[in-house]
Amino acid sequence: MKAKDLREMTDEELSKKLIDTKDELFKLRFQLATNQLDNPMKIKEVRRNIARLKTIIRERELGIHRA
Repeated sequence: MKAKDLREMTDEELSKKLIDTKDELFKLRFQLATNQLDNPMKIKEVRRNIARLKTIIRERELGIHRA
């Protein structure tokens, strides 16, 4: 997921996507704990996506517009 694509979403869509991504991270951590995770790099990717979502949400709260 690219930041450019995320910036085109509405606030409601971003909030929903953030909730879904956090749920995905929880499931991945559970798989890691039970030794069922095939690709451990997926956790890193999901954490970065959460950070991107939070950054864009915060930018909108502060009124920062990125080109």
